[in-house]
Amino acid sequence: MSITMHDVARLAGVSIKTVSNVVNDYPHIRPETRDRVNSAIDELGYRPNLIARGLRSGRTGVISLIIPDLRNAYFAELADVVMRAADAQGLSVIIEQSGADRDREIGLLGGERKQKVDGILYSALALGEDDAHILNDVTTPLVLLGERIFHGPTDHVTMQNTEGARAATAHLIALGRTRIAVVGAHRGEVIGSAGLRLAGYREALADAGIAYDDELVGEVGGWYRSGGAQAMRLLLDSGAKFDGLVAFNDSMALGAMRVMQEAGLRIPDDVAVIGYDDIDETRYTLPTLSTIDPGKEEIAEVAVRFLLERIGNPGAVIEPREHLAAYRVVVRESSTLPQN
Repeated sequence: MSITMHDVARLAGVSIKTVSNVVNDYPHIRPETRDRVNSAIDELGYRPNLIARGLRSGRTGVISLIIPDLRNAYFAELADVVMRAADAQGLSVIIEQSGADRDREIGLLGGERKQKVDGILYSALALGEDDAHILNDVTTPLVLLGERIFHGPTDHVTMQNTEGARAATAHLIALGRTRIAVVGAHRGEVIGSAGLRLAGYREALADAGIAYDDELVGEVGGWYRSGGAQAMRLLLDSGAKFDGLVAFNDSMALGAMRVMQEAGLRIPDDVAVIGYDDIDETRYTLPTLSTIDPGKEEIAEVAVRFLLERIGNPGAVIEPREHLAAYRVVVRESSTLPQN
């Protein structure tokens, strides 16, 4: 039988109204009374009716996370850490996939479904900086994730794409690798993960006095294993010679590694490899994959905190904040010194 507010009131020796005030964080309650009610709630395992509470407070205790695609391991793991960060704040999360479709990305920001959430964490892929004005019409508290829209009208939490890719490339250069290939480029892209990471790769080459070679840059469509495998097949078929590989995400690195191994290349002896995102699978591949940890946990925690501040201060003018999470190079077996 479910525990009710009446049961809590009876055990605590207070009125139902007092229990309701405690549950809804009414400020003018004596500390000893609040403690007595909370002890009764804990002892009985009472769970408030969040729907009814939301109707009274105007809040639902639910936020929306809009991401491109859960098939991408990074977004799946980001969703996990966002849900844990939200849960620590007493929030539930609805996950919605946009499929990187422009119309759907715009559609998910409006409509009746947004009346069911207190705020939105929004990672766009189809929209860009020229679309930032669209966000001005969003009345629900909003925090941006990802790399497509900078300098928008609200908070933005993301990773250091250029710096991370530069560090990944510099790591291979420090091993003595001078012909470093790339998989994951998008032709003509400047703003976006692919464009920013290619910029970091080029900066590291320039810092080391190594000429950029367009023949070593593998372009892809989607950032999946299949894309990395296809890009690597094209690189090998072209006859390009390389002794290092920077993959713009871990999934593409895994696809490229499989193709290289099938071709008889040894990792890391012939080709040292590093990916990006530090997804869990990289710890268990053969060899284990070096990668860039982009700070997923920090991204989730800061984004949820920023969103809660906006939810808790309706109507307040909060100047847009930009937060870049710290990254680190994670060295594993795929980029150690060759064993001679």
